[in-house]
Amino acid sequence: MSTSPISAAQPNASGQNSSARIIFASFIGTAIEFYDFYVYATAAALVIGPVFFPHGSATAQALSAFVTFGIAFIARPIGSFLFGHFGDRIGRKSTLVASLLVMGLSTTLIGLVPGYDSIGSLAPILLCILRFGQGIGLGGEWGGAALLATENAPAGKRGWFGMFPQLGPSIGFLASNGLFFGLALSLSDEQFRSWGWRVPFLVSAVLVVLGLYVRLKIAETPAFQAAIERKERVKVPIATLLSQHWRPTLLGALAMVVCYTLFYNATTFSLSYGVSVLHIPRPTFLGMLCIAVVFMALATPLSAWASDRYGRKPVLIAGIIAAILSGFTMAPLLGSGQTPLVLLFLVIELFLMGVTFAPMGALLPELFPTNVRYTGAGVSYNLGGILGASVAPYIAQVLAAHGGLSWVGAYVSIAAAVSMIGVLCMRETRDTRLM
Repeated sequence: MSTSPISAAQPNASGQNSSARIIFASFIGTAIEFYDFYVYATAAALVIGPVFFPHGSATAQALSAFVTFGIAFIARPIGSFLFGHFGDRIGRKSTLVASLLVMGLSTTLIGLVPGYDSIGSLAPILLCILRFGQGIGLGGEWGGAALLATENAPAGKRGWFGMFPQLGPSIGFLASNGLFFGLALSLSDEQFRSWGWRVPFLVSAVLVVLGLYVRLKIAETPAFQAAIERKERVKVPIATLLSQHWRPTLLGALAMVVCYTLFYNATTFSLSYGVSVLHIPRPTFLGMLCIAVVFMALATPLSAWASDRYGRKPVLIAGIIAAILSGFTMAPLLGSGQTPLVLLFLVIELFLMGVTFAPMGALLPELFPTNVRYTGAGVSYNLGGILGASVAPYIAQVLAAHGGLSWVGAYVSIAAAVSMIGVLCMRETRDTRLM
């Protein structure tokens, strides 16, 4: 059981997992993984449609690009099943290395796929396959990184240690968006559409080598080693999870919806809408996103600290209430088209993303016992992605076209309310001991 009185603060048998090494290994992996993922999200908003889908309508191109964006979110739960199985059966370390390889290879190859003009319908087919591979890799990444941090955390600091994988997305997004921003400033539109958009995908190969170097030097977590010694591993973790732990899996997925909806509507949809409808220059909007994501990064440690001090649920409830209210700001702020107001909207949404996202690094692992923790945390996290992110930009695009930004804002508020239900129905996990 996850409540047994064995602290994860004890050193592992090999003595290799120092706090600094654990923090860096859990952070660098998610930073690279989310860099890879956000590279595609940005490209989907800017260039994937025209390059791979030769529709006459710009709206049809955008919708097609966002469909391919959603494919990865369908793949992510499959990745969490696959890598979760091996993470709970074989170990956290080797599984994390494998997930990083799958993600990095898929991302790099996307940068090499010719466009529709070169190879016809084979281009979008290859794109969808590789996008699916991205989702498989990311599906196995987050759960392992969160476990690496939380299963090694000292008593009373699990929220703080679990925060470092949550910082990865902020840094990954900043690196991705910053690179696109630099390309937008230095290249013409023709150069960017022709080859410039491929550069961030190819850079991923270098980052993956760095991530692998760090991950290969970590040791297994003490909680997993203890489970091996007690012979507690189960043969099919997903079967045990669904038969015995389906309720926390569902509640964890519902709790994640607000994080995904806030982020992808504030970035992918807003970027597409701002450039194509509001006619804000692409470099300007990318620059605003770079500023706004800094506030997401600042909110992450503050929220993690508060979750250790006051509990996971109080912090999440406060953040979700603010997220519900933030939906009403979309039309007046983003819809104004004025740079200061658009920036304020982006800052609000991404700050609240940081507030609601940070506690998840500890909360989701705390919901499950060791023998299904990798699978359970990963499945909850990625099912939340299907509910909150896979179709979020697509739905937002359709709502904006038919009802305007006020409808999109209502969608954000409703998604946040769904997460509120999940959080209110789950137990407080701050004092749970991992073993």
